[in-house]
Amino acid sequence: MDTQATSEDQFVQRSVDLARENVDAGGKPFACLLVRHGKVVIEATNQVAQTGDVTAHAEIQALRLAAEQGLSDLGEFDIYITAHPCPMCLGALYYAAPRAVIYAATREEEAEHYQDGNQYMTLETFYDEFPKAPAARNLPMRQGSSADPAASFRHYAQINN
Repeated sequence: MDTQATSEDQFVQRSVDLARENVDAGGKPFACLLVRHGKVVIEATNQVAQTGDVTAHAEIQALRLAAEQGLSDLGEFDIYITAHPCPMCLGALYYAAPRAVIYAATREEEAEHYQDGNQYMTLETFYDEFPKAPAARNLPMRQGSSADPAASFRHYAQINN
């Protein structure tokens, strides 16, 4: 039996190690690597505690760094993350369309040691909010009134088609 660690194992472990370093620096325990052809191109950590920006999750930080470097096509990238992504990051990862996403900890493993949330959600309830009708969600949400709510989308289609 071959006990040598694979590159994938090493990248997963690097995401865990980087997350631990972020905790030591006062941050939250999350990190993300963007890897292309077996080489780490971008490393990022969750910066919510450091910046006060609630969107500064490790995955979002990594995608922002990629954009700053002109990397918009992530089809050849594998993304390694410390834990199964939250819904915000999962959505961003779908938009980014990498080759694969590999995570270290499951949601259950994370929840044994870490809790996050606010008055509208917890780690346990966050995913359950999405299939609900907007009026049934914990976050107050309703459609506002506009004479032509689709005007900007129609304008975009006219310019880009």
